[in-house]
Amino acid sequence: MKIISWNVNSVRARITNILNYIKQSKPDILLIQEIKTQEENFPYEEFEKIGYQSHVFGQKSYNGVAIISKIEVKNIKKNFINDELKQSRVITGEVQIKKSNIKLINVYVPNGNPVESEKYNYKKKWLNKFVLNIKKEFEKYSNLIIAGDFNIIPEEKDVYNFKRYENDALGKLEIRKKFRELLNLGFKDVYRLKFKEKQEYTFWDYFAGSWQKNYGMRIDHFLLSNNLLDRIVSININKIPRSKTKPSDHTPIELEII
Repeated sequence: MKIISWNVNSVRARITNILNYIKQSKPDILLIQEIKTQEENFPYEEFEKIGYQSHVFGQKSYNGVAIISKIEVKNIKKNFINDELKQSRVITGEVQIKKSNIKLINVYVPNGNPVESEKYNYKKKWLNKFVLNIKKEFEKYSNLIIAGDFNIIPEEKDVYNFKRYENDALGKLEIRKKFRELLNLGFKDVYRLKFKEKQEYTFWDYFAGSWQKNYGMRIDHFLLSNNLLDRIVSININKIPRSKTKPSDHTPIELEII
């Protein structure tokens, strides 16, 4: 089974790129973030035409997450976190893979910049709630997959120049510790599990030729609960969509499991 996560940076603005990517990569499930649209304006029909159902937690102009799937996804929920700003950032569902029930958690973590603003405090509080709720999920589910845009640079090697980001909301030590706290509940960062030292990125800013210079960062992640690790076939960062015309500033991460 192929499960893909991608911050599309506006589903309507990128719909042609997204559909072309789906036709080429043929995912079973596509988890998308930052859809930037309300549910009533989501392009459901475009996905239906190519055999995919859409489960959407939308918001006008900002945020928003969705599960696009050609297999059945049950128990879709949009209330995973009590978000004080009522932002659409997590959608969950359950799938059957070889008789195993697996809980999918599609997440778009707050950016948090600038750090001297309320946005940073919101990010910290949000992450505290998220970690606590994941801990509770483990009491009900043994098979968990968390995927999405975490807006966290886990290690220094996950960004082209860590010095520039060590005091940024994506790279500050207390934020990176939250990521580590999440892993310590019983998860592995699948990309880093498979590629111990490899330096690849999932995001390149639109400014200052970041893509052309490979000034990127790895902030989109797949976290799998430890008992699913032996089912991993591959993990891949597919940079091709980032090179297209009118691309998202993120690129897809592709997980294959059995």
